[in-house]
Amino acid sequence: MAPKLSHQVFGAIFLFLVLQPFVVKSRPLEPETLRNLERAQNGDTLNGLSQVKKYLKAFGYYPNDLNLTDDHFDDSLESALKAYQQNYYLKVTGKIDHDTIKTMMIPRCGVPDIIPIRTSNGTGGTPHGVIFHLVANYSFFPGNPRWSRYQLTYNFLPGVQVVSPQVLRPIIAQAFQTWANVSPFRFQEVAQGNRADIRIGFYRYDHGDGYPFDGPGNILAHAFAPQDGRFHYDADENWSPNPTASNQIDLQSVAVHEIGHNLGLGHSQDQAAIMFPSLPAGATKRNLGQDDINGLRALYGY
Repeated sequence: MAPKLSHQVFGAIFLFLVLQPFVVKSRPLEPETLRNLERAQNGDTLNGLSQVKKYLKAFGYYPNDLNLTDDHFDDSLESALKAYQQNYYLKVTGKIDHDTIKTMMIPRCGVPDIIPIRTSNGTGGTPHGVIFHLVANYSFFPGNPRWSRYQLTYNFLPGVQVVSPQVLRPIIAQAFQTWANVSPFRFQEVAQGNRADIRIGFYRYDHGDGYPFDGPGNILAHAFAPQDGRFHYDADENWSPNPTASNQIDLQSVAVHEIGHNLGLGHSQDQAAIMFPSLPAGATKRNLGQDDINGLRALYGY
């Protein structure tokens, strides 16, 4: 039996969902900017606060259609910070404190933590008819999109060559096998040029899917929910098949995470889960947590 999900819902019950690829348009937060904002609180006006707002918006803590350009610390920023801090088990202060800055600087997946859900009549408990749905452990994309079969194919897109095919192919195969080991899913590589369910490539900045990468910075990769199947690495990160330095990013750890999105899983608040959104540089995290296994089982009902 799947575990009971714990929900925190702000606002009214949604009437319908707007489903789109849940990846973000973002620019990296500069460490110096964040350090200069430490201890900023409601009522302050400081250069760089608009960047924090855009970061929080990119990961789902503001409505998508809200224009955030000013550097004033207002009530909405305080609320967004509190939601972010709660989501990452930080002390909920509503301020830009040291622990919040440290968490924001960890490299992460580009899929939002919170999916905005819009009501059909524009009503609800938050501005612009949007409510925020936080799930305590595993989560799904709105509408619970999933594959209709367990036999899936994958291949590699032409993109930017960052890692040789000889190095990349076994890493990706092992990432798929990680999910196959705990589920009925089976994955087969097909030749480039053939239609595949999941398509993997490395790209820089604006790469044609409407969701540009941010260069060396916060976002490592992004992936689209079923049955889109795209999985893109940011080519400008310092990728490694086996990190030995503190500034390298593990290819396989990120692959296992993004494949989880391709299968329909959203982010988890369980820090032991592969679907937890952040991965510190130099770290490896290649094994599924029980929360990941439970989430996939709950989504597909096997």
